[in-house]
Amino acid sequence: MNIFSLDFALKQFPAVLSAVPVTLLIAVVSMFLGMILGLLIALCRIYKVPVLSKIAAVYVSFIRGTPILVQLYVFFYGTPIALGFLNREFAGIFPDEIPPLACALLAYTINASAYHSEYIRSALNSIDSGQIEAAYSVGLTTAQGICRVILPQALIIALPNFVNVFIGLIKGSAVVFAIKVVEIMAVAKIIASEGYRFLEMYFDAAIIYWVICLLLERLVALLEKRLRNREAKIDGVKG
Repeated sequence: MNIFSLDFALKQFPAVLSAVPVTLLIAVVSMFLGMILGLLIALCRIYKVPVLSKIAAVYVSFIRGTPILVQLYVFFYGTPIALGFLNREFAGIFPDEIPPLACALLAYTINASAYHSEYIRSALNSIDSGQIEAAYSVGLTTAQGICRVILPQALIIALPNFVNVFIGLIKGSAVVFAIKVVEIMAVAKIIASEGYRFLEMYFDAAIIYWVICLLLERLVALLEKRLRNREAKIDGVKG
């Protein structure tokens, strides 16, 4: 048997490629929901909401300090126990179980939210506090000032970190096979175990992950360039 069969790798590449939608689904949904939850956590900590700010600090520390695989197992094995308890207490109005994909989405959303909260908090703190005062001067409330003035600037500042989180989610999704979710790495492992061609399959998976991340980096670079050009035009008009 050859050490590496390029023909086998090329032949099985479409099969591995077919799992890309599942990987992207996990990354995109977790990214979006994690950003919303992360924003709420960041605001709780910045404005020192009683009780919630302390809980949020512990939450962020715990999630960032534990591996995603451990979190994945906790949700996969812990969710049925929690649902069983709720069904006993509330007369079976909750589902008996949730699909592995839902557990994965929940775990990755929670994981992403902890990182998003820190990046958003840092970006919000970097905005000049005088801008919120300026928002008050034109009749905006605190909430309106945050949404219309502070938050748009903070999101632009945090954009590179958001991209890093998204890339991390794409690459980190490789471990969801541990809870029976079939994505890129899962398909590669299944085919590899059938043909005993592990190197070829891992090579296929590596190429796919790399291309996805490369395309994402290129798209974000274009977006950042357009945002910088837009800011330059606005500054030119103001000048």
